[in-house]
Amino acid sequence: MYTPIKNPLASASTIKKIILASQSPRRKQLLEWAEISFEIIIQPTDESYPGNLTVTEIAIHIARNKALAILQSHTITNPVLAADTIVVLNKEVIGKPVNRADAIAILHKLSGHKHTVITGVVIIHGEKEIAFADTTEVEFHPLTAAQIEFYVDKYKPYDKAGAYAIQEWIGVVGIKSVNGDFYNVMGLPVSRVVQALLQC
Repeated sequence: MYTPIKNPLASASTIKKIILASQSPRRKQLLEWAEISFEIIIQPTDESYPGNLTVTEIAIHIARNKALAILQSHTITNPVLAADTIVVLNKEVIGKPVNRADAIAILHKLSGHKHTVITGVVIIHGEKEIAFADTTEVEFHPLTAAQIEFYVDKYKPYDKAGAYAIQEWIGVVGIKSVNGDFYNVMGLPVSRVVQALLQC
């Protein structure tokens, strides 16, 4: 007789089913790996931000707007999880590339340098809000023009801040070091999110 193994995070006294306010396949995958029960609801959101915010505040501000957009358009009693990831190089915030040329230009900027990946996370459950940002430092080896163009043309990283995904070819062959949470660079500091969800 087969007895399924019960996930200790999923009992009634711990993590409730959550609403993920993101269409990112990486965030979906990370929550699945953590065996967190969730449903995806997406609402178009303005990702602009006031000019006086720090880089960590920018990521949290955008994540909060994503969560609030869901709560304002749906009747929800479950915790809502939203996140936003930005890349920062020499104080410049680098978002998603607008086209092939932009993606290639961004990767040339990152080549041979250290940059910071910041993911802002906001969890709202009823009147309670938990908000934080997680930071990881990433350094690329020098990349050739051929490597950059191969990656952009094959993987088309147009939906990714910084024009790359660490778990794809460019990360496997091009990244020299990672200081901090690897999964944060994928788009969600999932272990820290789990700790926060245990408080909801």
